[in-house]
Amino acid sequence: MPRPSATIELERLKTLLAGVNSFGFDPATGGYNRPGFSGADLDCRTWFSAQMQADGLKVWSDGALNLFGRFGPPDGPCIMAGSHLDTVVNGGAFDGALGVCVALECVRALKDAGLEPDRAIEVVATSEEEGRFGGMLGSQAITGEVTAGWIDGAVDADGIRLGAAMAASGLEPGHILDAARPAGSIAAFLELHVEQGPVLEQERLPIGIAEEVSGVCYLELTLTGIANHSGTTPMHLRSDAFAGLAELAGTVPELILEHGTDQSRITIGHVELSPNQPHTIPGRAVFSVILRDTCEEVMRALKSGFVERAAAVAGRHGLSLETTERSWLAPVRLDADIAARLSELADAHGLPARRMPSGAGHDAQTLQGFCPAGLIFVPSRAGISHAPEEHSDWEDIVQGANLMLQALIDLSGASR
Repeated sequence: MPRPSATIELERLKTLLAGVNSFGFDPATGGYNRPGFSGADLDCRTWFSAQMQADGLKVWSDGALNLFGRFGPPDGPCIMAGSHLDTVVNGGAFDGALGVCVALECVRALKDAGLEPDRAIEVVATSEEEGRFGGMLGSQAITGEVTAGWIDGAVDADGIRLGAAMAASGLEPGHILDAARPAGSIAAFLELHVEQGPVLEQERLPIGIAEEVSGVCYLELTLTGIANHSGTTPMHLRSDAFAGLAELAGTVPELILEHGTDQSRITIGHVELSPNQPHTIPGRAVFSVILRDTCEEVMRALKSGFVERAAAVAGRHGLSLETTERSWLAPVRLDADIAARLSELADAHGLPARRMPSGAGHDAQTLQGFCPAGLIFVPSRAGISHAPEEHSDWEDIVQGANLMLQALIDLSGASR
């Protein structure tokens, strides 16, 4: 039987993404600033909600501020599709937002073609995926993984608590727990995302199909020494927190060689020095450590090895050490049947596709523990992401979007 005819309208998709990116744009840097629960993030969600309402979808938000738009039967399990609208600080135009826009454009294409799904399609814009407060709050709330204790302890890099950020916008943090979906309410989840790496571009391939997603461990470490005069304190009598941090950072390549794999990543991305003055020895260094790998056993070995090295460095420099685990997301194997079906659909439409791991975390990895999940990648120019230079070519995007559309037709049983 021939597949029902429906196709992505590229200019409409471009317009939708441009509308999302009118929120939080910084003309000075060319980047986008929609951190979770910021004013720009909330305004963007309100705007996107109105777009879905105008398309005739049933629209609502849950207690975690996840945004949903349902197309099709009002009852029964859905096929969920989407990604996130929040960004890192000074992030790019495509990360997350493209996946949400593609999901809505797929529904619009189905409506244009007069196709109705037997199983409802829910467009989702998850909240706080970028981990401002650690983890992936929106999708973890959907799957029931968030606890009251985690909410109470969640704090961002500037010391702002999740509860305070939500309360400032009139939101109740305790309602996050109400966002947990009933078992069986989501039959499958599909996400389209920019690769955020260089592989597809280097191999000149338009489509990636993720088979597994790296886990993510977020540690916060504090080295505390003695702040003192930089001119009067001899080098061998210092307790220099930054010197300890610098030595520790230098051990990362050796640690990965000893315990890691070709999928291992360790990043020290946020550092606060105190007093942070030119003529004063730093007495305190607070810094983030993000560890990733596709194997949980390797992740645990990397974490243990890093903390052991930190303790040894602290001892050599006369520093105290404090270590806090902010979040742990285990690596995940995505649904093999969905990955195989995506590959079949790509082949049927003449789209060369590569099966590959994902080094970045995505909502798909969280939702895989709740329902079968699939993840489609489109190439990223030069592999750059989380920066204003992030870019994906529209000729690649439209091919990935049409693959998503065909997958939704297939999974939802859409027909005339």
